[in-house]
Amino acid sequence: MRYSKNIVWLASYPKSGNTWFRVFLSNLLDVRDAPAHINELRQTPIISSRPMFDQLTGIASSDLPPDIIHAWQPDVFRHIAANSTELQFFKIHDANFPLKDGQLFIPPEITKGVLYFVRNPLDVCVSFAHHMAKDIDHAVKVLNNESFGFCMHSTNLSHQLRQLVSDWSSHVKSWTESHLPVHVMRYEDMLENPEKTFSEALEFLDLSYKKEDIEKAIKFSKFAQLKAQEQQEGFKEKNIKAKSFFRKGVTNDWKNHLSQEQVNAIVEKHKDVMKRFGYN
Repeated sequence: MRYSKNIVWLASYPKSGNTWFRVFLSNLLDVRDAPAHINELRQTPIISSRPMFDQLTGIASSDLPPDIIHAWQPDVFRHIAANSTELQFFKIHDANFPLKDGQLFIPPEITKGVLYFVRNPLDVCVSFAHHMAKDIDHAVKVLNNESFGFCMHSTNLSHQLRQLVSDWSSHVKSWTESHLPVHVMRYEDMLENPEKTFSEALEFLDLSYKKEDIEKAIKFSKFAQLKAQEQQEGFKEKNIKAKSFFRKGVTNDWKNHLSQEQVNAIVEKHKDVMKRFGYN
């Protein structure tokens, strides 16, 4: 079967700028005079949504073991592509590892491109600790854990399917060294020069928008705007135990939180990839 390359993957290790860019896209894709709401990001859903899987397959995922679901997901992705006439954007936190049968988790024949969001793992550690409502030591272990994932051993039926995230370096490499066309977006560059960084991402995807429309979408997506919306109405993607999803949105906050021992544990594990992306 011949497929259209009409899926864009918004991929990242957690807490690396993915949601911020999703809000930007929502503000850009819809002509609006007010900021898009953080709880209405329908144009950039997460691909691990259990209801989406159930609807597309016609089978209750609760009746299937996780390994079977994982093996079926590439065909679900193909089904989405085959039944879409427009470009589709999907958030994804899964690492892009091949499946046990050798099949590629992300099929290249349906992929327009990947926007991969990367952030200094030292800052990721602090932000992720707050997101999980855990201490820094726990977050360090998570970043260094090759077996880490979401919904891996939950006894409750989550709205999300199992997602193998792996450790920070493995996740980064699984996408940036993949078979797919990838455009890397550093969180730090998104903060320092959003107009340039976001415009380059659109150019990578062959999407053409007026400069004033991009600037307007960026204005509507500023961190203060997102934080204010969350404070007023909450954010459905926030961990129920966390105080907030949008916390600071800054760089080098790790200097205020990490001990030298914690810094060493992260750097020793990830120094090669950190150096590659300028985090040294």
